[in-house]
Amino acid sequence: MNSDSESLQNQLLKMLLADDASTDENTSVECKEINGVESLTTDDADLTSSKSGLDSIPQTFLLGEIPTVQERFQAILKRRLQIQIQNHPPLFPWETQLKDYPDYLDNRAANLVPAWGWVAQQSKLNLPISLPDKVFQQLLERCQALIASSLPLGAKLVQAVESLFPGDPQGLNDLAGLVLRSPYRSVAGLEAIPNLDSSYSDLQTRQQMAVSLLAAKQLLDNLTLPISASEPVIEREWISSAGVLNLKVEYQLSPGGAAKLLVQGDLPVPGILKIQGNNSQAIAQSALPGCLNVEINCNQPNQTYILEVDFEDFEQQPLKFMITPTA
Repeated sequence: MNSDSESLQNQLLKMLLADDASTDENTSVECKEINGVESLTTDDADLTSSKSGLDSIPQTFLLGEIPTVQERFQAILKRRLQIQIQNHPPLFPWETQLKDYPDYLDNRAANLVPAWGWVAQQSKLNLPISLPDKVFQQLLERCQALIASSLPLGAKLVQAVESLFPGDPQGLNDLAGLVLRSPYRSVAGLEAIPNLDSSYSDLQTRQQMAVSLLAAKQLLDNLTLPISASEPVIEREWISSAGVLNLKVEYQLSPGGAAKLLVQGDLPVPGILKIQGNNSQAIAQSALPGCLNVEINCNQPNQTYILEVDFEDFEQQPLKFMITPTA
């Protein structure tokens, strides 16, 4: 037996007979029988004595049986690793404790459109500068709440914007008057904005007021659908983060004088159309993208109707329009 073989054999024996790190260095090692090999004690293997220790090694651990020693070592190592993993399972880098994960993801949850997908419509507005999404979202919420109000348009504008500028009601009133008298394709007559490449937050307060009032006026216009016998068809397009919503509203008069409203919606995702007013309502729903149609009797021309468009994958309130039929 050469010196290299003796060294390898000693190393394997030390690894097999070594105790856990928590025990004392001089504590004896006890190994249970594995694969038919009898358990050993320190009386059988005294690693501190090179020659006498080798003399006391059982016949099965001689050089010719190195594969058996290796197999036993691997079995012990595998068992210890399994126990360690069971007692202390590994964590993902983002975890601080063990978590249970579902075996699969619900398709609806996986495909949810980001919250407030309606704000993509801002790209269709004619504004001198873009509003922050949060500001636009707040304006849209307020305008939807105000579309059915009987308040004059100027008062609606002020109420839509006043929560953004609570400290200057008179300034809002003055600017609202300018917005009503100025076409929203131009900001002439309003507060001059020196640099249209700057952000909304860089504008002065009165400039922010002016831009917000312009946005509110256009939103109220977009959300209002005036229709009459002389102009019986009106169409609207609304851009969302899920795609383009196309609406077509038709005012139909029968020969007997009865009237009804027909609404056709081309939805980019599954959704619901609902129209209500005059103590009645009509609903259409689809599980697939495409066209939906609803109709409702309209025997009172001056009655207002609320049209709601709800995208099922949106985590937000439906988009509301006001239809105002006139004789």
